[in-house]
This record gives sequence, C-alpha cells and structure tokens, in this order.
Amino acid sequence: MPKMIAYSRYYFVGHWQKITLLLLLMVSVCWFFADTEVIALDPWSELGRMWQGFVHPDFFATEYLLDALWQTISFALLGITIGLLLGFPLALWYQHPLVAAMCAFIRAIHEIFWALIFLQIFGLSAITGILAIALPYAATFARVFADILQQAPMHTLFSLPKGTDKLSAFIYGRWMHMYPQIVDYIRYRFECALRSSAVLGFIGMPTLGFYLESAFRQGHYQQGGALLILFVLLIGSIRFWAKPIMLWLYLPLAVYFLPPIPVIDSQLIWRFVSVDVLPPMLQGQPFLSWFDTDKLSQIVNWSYTLISQQVFPGMVATLVLAFCALGLTHVLTLVLLPFNTRLMMPKVVILIMRAVNLILRSLPEYLLAFVFMMLLGPSMLPAIIALALHNSGLMVFLMSRQADSVSVPLTYRPRIDQYSYLVLPAIYPHFMGLLFYRFEVIIRETAILGMLGVMTLGFYVDSNFSEIRFSGALLLLVFTAGLNVVVDYLARRLLHYPRNRLQAC
Repeated sequence: MPKMIAYSRYYFVGHWQKITLLLLLMVSVCWFFADTEVIALDPWSELGRMWQGFVHPDFFATEYLLDALWQTISFALLGITIGLLLGFPLALWYQHPLVAAMCAFIRAIHEIFWALIFLQIFGLSAITGILAIALPYAATFARVFADILQQAPMHTLFSLPKGTDKLSAFIYGRWMHMYPQIVDYIRYRFECALRSSAVLGFIGMPTLGFYLESAFRQGHYQQGGALLILFVLLIGSIRFWAKPIMLWLYLPLAVYFLPPIPVIDSQLIWRFVSVDVLPPMLQGQPFLSWFDTDKLSQIVNWSYTLISQQVFPGMVATLVLAFCALGLTHVLTLVLLPFNTRLMMPKVVILIMRAVNLILRSLPEYLLAFVFMMLLGPSMLPAIIALALHNSGLMVFLMSRQADSVSVPLTYRPRIDQYSYLVLPAIYPHFMGLLFYRFEVIIRETAILGMLGVMTLGFYVDSNFSEIRFSGALLLLVFTAGLNVVVDYLARRLLHYPRNRLQAC
C-alpha cells in the first residue's frame, strides 16, 4: 500500500508538472523585476501608419532592391556552405571534450557579435558577413550532425563486403541512413541563415536589413512594408527555389556577384590580435612585464570593475528578459497550437494559421523588437513580445507536425477537453524539450537586443565596440558565451526524465 500511494502521488505531480510549475514561478519573479513600462505617447497612431504601409506597400521605393535580395541570399548561402565544410569534420570528433567545448563556446556567441569582431579586422566587406554566419553555424552543424549520426543503425556495417575502406563504410553504412534528416536540417538552417543575413544589414551590410532599418527609422512604412513582404515570401518559398541540384548554379553566382572585397591589411589584423584585444595596461608592454605584481594587480582591478559594473547587471537583465520571453512563448504556443492541428480545426483554418506562423517565424527577433520599440518605447516589453512571437511561431510550426501524428481513438472529438486529455500529454515532453532548446536561442537573441537600448549583456558589448574598447567587449563576450553554455547544461539536466525514481516507487 505505501508503494501504491507513493506511485500515485508521483504520477499526479510528475516530472513535467514540476518543471512547468518551476518555470511559471521563475517567470513570475522575473516579470516582477522586468521593465515593462510603455513610454510611447501615442502607439496606436504609429501602429495605424504602419498598417497603412503594409496595406499599400511600395515595391519600387527601394533603390538596388534586387541587389539587396541577392546579397541576403548570397551571404546566407556562402555562410552555410563554409559552415558545412567546417562542421562536418568537427562532427566526427565531437565526442572529444575539447571539440565539444570549443563548439559550444563558438555557437553561444550570436552572429551579429561575430560580425562586430570581424568588422574590426576585415572592415565592412563580404568576408565579415560570410564568416559571421559560417563560424557559429559550423559549431551548430557539428553538434547536430554528431547527434544525428549517433542515431544511425549499426547493423548495416556488418552487411558490407569484407575489406571495405573506412570512408566507404561510414558513407554507406551510417551517413546514407540519416541523409534525409541531414538534408531537412540543412534546409532549416538555411532559413535561419537568411534571417541572420538580413539582420547583418543593421550593422551596415548591404542586405535587406540595411534598407529595412532605414525605412522604419525614417517612417517610410510603405517601403518598409514592401521589404517585409518580400522577405516573408523569400522565406516561405525556400522549398521551391532552394533545391539541392540548384546549388551548382547558385554558389558560383553568389561568389561572382559578391561586393568588391577590399585589400586586407595584415598589419591591421596583427595589431588587432596582438594589441587591441589586450587589457589597456598591457597594450604596448613587453610580454615579460605582463607578469609583474603591479600589472597583475591592475588586471584584477580592471576585471573586477568590468564584471561588477557591466557583466553582472547585464547578465541579470539578460536572464530576466529571457525568462519573461520564455514564459510568454510557452503560453502563446499552448494557445496557438490547437488552431494549427487537424485534430482540432478544419483545413481552411489551418491554412490561415500556418500563413500567420510563416510570418512570425520569418521575421527576425531583432527586426520585430526594433518595430515594437518604435511603438512602445525603449523598455524590455518590446523585446519580450518580439522574442515570444517569433519563437512561438516557430514552435507551433514544429509542434503541429507532432500533434498531427498523435494516434487518437475513434471516439475522439475535436474539443478542447479531449485535446487536452489525449493529444497534449502525448506531445508535452517533446514540447518542453523544444521550449528549453529555444531558451538557449532566446538568451543569444536577448543579448543582441541590447544593441537596441535594453541594458542586457549586448548593450555593454555594443558600447565597448563603439568606444573602441575591444578588450572589454571580448571579456563580455566570454561571459555571454559562458552564460549560454551553463543554461544549455542546466536545461539538459532539468529535462532528463528520472525513470529510476518512477521504477523505485
């Protein structure tokens, strides 16, 4: 009897209920401390002007529009290609702790921060934009490909002819089994790369983001509406024009039509890596003098000041904003998901809602936050709404497939009570796993939203870059990456289902 009582209590308040309650508690506490004040005087008037711009878009107002579209595609395509060339070999050695740690650190830094680093070395050139996408995507490919290859069946290896070399055995015995999953993931990452490429326009790259920022900042909403419509159509039509066979045509064209690459000054690169990234007290000093007691004391004081005045408050603001966005994403996804599954809605409603999801997941968080900040003023609220809308749109898109595949009894009726009892519990573990994976992405995006004025870690990183204090910016980026790595580790531990406890009960 005691065992049965213990089992019932555990079953009633199970693992996922505890995680959900813990999440809601954390979100409630963070929301209390978040700055959600609406500062704009008349947001509805501005919203009406934006709506008029979307209703009456001007597709001919942007000069060099086709060039901007092509450059957006080119940066994404070349960045993905280099990322694949680097990420595939890393995936084969990903089990090594050093390789895994290096990849975790690299992908924890957002593409726009990599662009700010490369901007100091290569200037405002195509190399900066391509490498800013390629480097973090290579680390992401390494992790995902390693996970996919671990799921490949091993029995095929034993059916290969005797004497088959290792490369052929790997390709035909493991790689080809997982090839459809790998292609699907590459296509998804290409969609992400297009968003990243557009966002790079906010720091001066000749992509759509450059013209979008200019249009919205100047109040030219007809031009901005046209650019947003084109970008959504570009994302939504990927499956029609991004065919693997077409890469042999797209790649040479992308290289050929790249903007002119300026001559790279090796002395400038050497100065950046040997002088500019060093703390101020070490710049221009002999190497042996770095270990003097006086110099070490100055480094400690400099680091303590930076950590206490910038890293700590920036990290707190980043976590507060990220938890608020995560909680709102959780709620919005649960609300929108029933409207996107065939188990609840007719086909017409599903088609309309999936068009809405396409818009939400296509628009980058940075752009959404920029627009909402113009409406609501500079606070955390625009960033929270932007992150929640984008991530809920993406989660609904992915989770609707899971919901459609749930087997239900013949007596099932499309009602909210039966959906909540039969469908939602079946997909909820995967839903929470995806939500906490998006939490890592939300923290990365939260950091860069500081460039819009929200005082997260990204605000201080951007300030250090603007003031040409590269050593401080790099130290802040180290803490930014470390925060992402720690959050990813804790999320994995938290989501681990305690089967042993259930069996013990």
